[in-house]
Amino acid sequence: MPDRSGQATPVPRQHHDLLLTNGRVVTSDGVRTAAVAVDNGTVTALLDDVDGVTADSFLDVRGRYVLPGLIDSHVHFRTPGLTYKEDWAHGSRAAAAGGVTTVFDMPNTRPALTDPAEVAGRAAAIAGSSLVDFRFHLGTSSQGLATIDDLRPRDAVSVKIFMAGHHTAPNVLGGQKELEYAFAAAAERGVRLVLHAEDQAVFALLDAANPAPTTYVGLEPARPRSGGIVAVARVIELVRRFNTKAHILHVSSLEEVALLVAARRTGLPVTFEVTGHHLSFTAADTERLGARIRLSPAIRSAADREALWHALHAGDVDTLGSDHAPHTIEEKLRPLPDAPPGIPGVQELATAVFTGMRRREPETPVDQHLMILARHLAQRPAELFGISARKGTIATGMDADFAVFDAHHPWMFGERDVQSKAGWSAYEGWTMAGRIVTTIRRARVIWDGENGPGFGDPDGVWLDAAMPDC
Repeated sequence: MPDRSGQATPVPRQHHDLLLTNGRVVTSDGVRTAAVAVDNGTVTALLDDVDGVTADSFLDVRGRYVLPGLIDSHVHFRTPGLTYKEDWAHGSRAAAAGGVTTVFDMPNTRPALTDPAEVAGRAAAIAGSSLVDFRFHLGTSSQGLATIDDLRPRDAVSVKIFMAGHHTAPNVLGGQKELEYAFAAAAERGVRLVLHAEDQAVFALLDAANPAPTTYVGLEPARPRSGGIVAVARVIELVRRFNTKAHILHVSSLEEVALLVAARRTGLPVTFEVTGHHLSFTAADTERLGARIRLSPAIRSAADREALWHALHAGDVDTLGSDHAPHTIEEKLRPLPDAPPGIPGVQELATAVFTGMRRREPETPVDQHLMILARHLAQRPAELFGISARKGTIATGMDADFAVFDAHHPWMFGERDVQSKAGWSAYEGWTMAGRIVTTIRRARVIWDGENGPGFGDPDGVWLDAAMPDC
């Protein structure tokens, strides 16, 4: 039957490949009770009424929340060269158990991923072992700056710059001329830079003047907030000069937040990430737990944590990332100077942040908290890193990526729950306020936490076609 324009009115489809029923669906416009219809791996409808609708498969989620498949834009899955402590099989299992369906892997592997010509080979090596879809951040170094000139958007979502180094990040780009070249080249190519923004010169000065810390009480003063503040100020000035898109990773202090929010308000294209562990812990926890939460940047004070939470609720934060960076227990138990920073986190990210929200604001509607989670852990990373045509929201035409979340299921996270190859978690013993029940990637169940636990097939793909060539 034609509509008023004379065009034929589409007949609603009555049979689907998959139907998720009785869920509270978290969309970019709000939370609503609806059924999600899926065909050929994509969302085809959100239905208020399913009378007469049939499907090959039904999943009754029974009043739980259906979030878009989560996107962790900051993981270190350690392939190649460091697979004794993490690999794609285990890292992607941890991701799936955490509701994550897409990850962006960092380049500081061995060898580091610094050449665009090597990206396709890296993806081919991972094929068949990943439960989740994936893309890469490309690395750089003083000797390889010219690779930015050759980067195509389909090769990588960004170029990663370490302004300070540590045990697994030897390629530091801290010289002014080097940074100017990188920012200018990235601006010309339309490439986003992602930055570990701590200033190596600040740390070198402190190291030269002071003895190395021997206990974790002295760790944060040895790698203080001043390193991040100086680096963020340098980045903002470079963005002002070159108009480069820059995304600051794992922001840790209230001063960094203030600078970045001010820069954004003046129209500069700067964005920033907050990690689950900087929202979850304080420096007092580092003194108590030691190597278990040794991180780079270091965990700061309770006032800094409060500033990060405020920025998240105010919408100033752009992405939530796990900085999933596992090490073995043996490595973590080395003497303090030799114990590497980094902890597992992709599995724990969504539930830990949600738990923090509920503890801080128990009177706030759950719908509101899950909207924040979906925005910063799905929609915004998809937008910033160029995959929003397929990922990040639940809407018609999008990939059928979902995280089914029980927001009213307190449970204790224990060692037996850990999926990372490292085999441990900083969150062991935490009582979580909610739980990922099922994770679905492109219409296929990759995590069943209710009838298992069980995993699907490792057929995640490299999303190289998500971004066209320049």
